[in-house]
Amino acid sequence: MLKTKYPIFKCMHRGEKGFTLIELLVVIAILGIIAAVVALNIGGFMGRGKEEAANIEAHQVQTGIIAHMVENSLSVFNGDVGPATATGPEQYILNSGLLQAVYTATNSTIQSAVLIANSKWNGCDFNTTTPGSWYCP
Repeated sequence: MLKTKYPIFKCMHRGEKGFTLIELLVVIAILGIIAAVVALNIGGFMGRGKEEAANIEAHQVQTGIIAHMVENSLSVFNGDVGPATATGPEQYILNSGLLQAVYTATNSTIQSAVLIANSKWNGCDFNTTTPGSWYCP
């Protein structure tokens, strides 16, 4: 047994110097698998934020339509909601100048939306089967 004044080396036998190549490869493989799983899960979150932000905007527009109807004693609102005018439901929307689409409401419900040029929602489609929501693949 090799005598040394450093206690860390007491457990090492003569000729033993560290990890074997197989041990190192196993650790690297495990780290690679963990990295792959994390990368795949993060990829799923990337598109969701854009879609959720678009749906929040659509909800704000619907809230603005309702507020406009109550304020003006309307039973139904048919028309467009967008950043171009500030006399309709836009005046009840917080930061209406940041609207990324022009929404069309029929019977007080958003039925369609047309993206404004260079919109941050590019690549998203307004879901016509579930009025009031966006789909961003």
